[in-house]
Amino acid sequence: MADAIQAGLWGLVAGSALLLGAALGYGIRVPQKVVASVMAFGAGVLISAVSFELVGEAYDQAGLGPTAVGTLIGALAYTGGNVWLARHGARHRKRSGHTAGASQPSEAEQGGSGTALALGALLDGVPESAVIGVSLLNGGAVSLVTVAAVFISNFPEGLSSSAGMKKAGRSGGYVFGVWSAIAAASTVSAVLGYTVIGSFSPAVVAAVTAVAAGAILAMLADTMIPEAFDDAHLAIGLITVSGFLVSFALSHT
Repeated sequence: MADAIQAGLWGLVAGSALLLGAALGYGIRVPQKVVASVMAFGAGVLISAVSFELVGEAYDQAGLGPTAVGTLIGALAYTGGNVWLARHGARHRKRSGHTAGASQPSEAEQGGSGTALALGALLDGVPESAVIGVSLLNGGAVSLVTVAAVFISNFPEGLSSSAGMKKAGRSGGYVFGVWSAIAAASTVSAVLGYTVIGSFSPAVVAAVTAVAAGAILAMLADTMIPEAFDDAHLAIGLITVSGFLVSFALSHT
């Protein structure tokens, strides 16, 4: 039980970054280049964490076959859910609304888009939080690299998405209600990642880890990277690599 509580607390820590980013993105007008920069850094961090903490760990536990299959299943599941949500107004849920043609719709423009945005945020956040709980299965200590990676990537997600929600005319109550709910869901996902997945064999745990990795990679390519690079300045690539190296260094210290 103590480990399950620990998993939930770490999930809450990582999810709280969404609220911090949302407060900044909704409260002040953040320059687009700053939004792009923090998105690029967060993307670099997650790419590294997925590579070395998730896919690498799954490969060490179960080999190439389950890892590859799990990663593809995760990507397919995320893409399928994302296609459905896109048709209901959540296609640009992580966009700040600055780029023409890539802004979130208001409820008046597309009915039900508010619910779709909330579900989209849940779709993006659950795999990241679940692997925090799974990481406790390896020796009884959470992977601080995974927690740090999710926290660092959650901040720009909350920042950019809340800025876009505000521009679409959504109220502060809606914006902070969504991110508070996702932070709570992050807590639950981390607990379930530890308690439910922990009852399976190492091969199944590895496959589930790979599924989460595939979903996260698909999310990166579909939501975070476009926001980072649409209004890119010349240093975006360098910032992405910097995020990658920070995460890599954390995982090897």
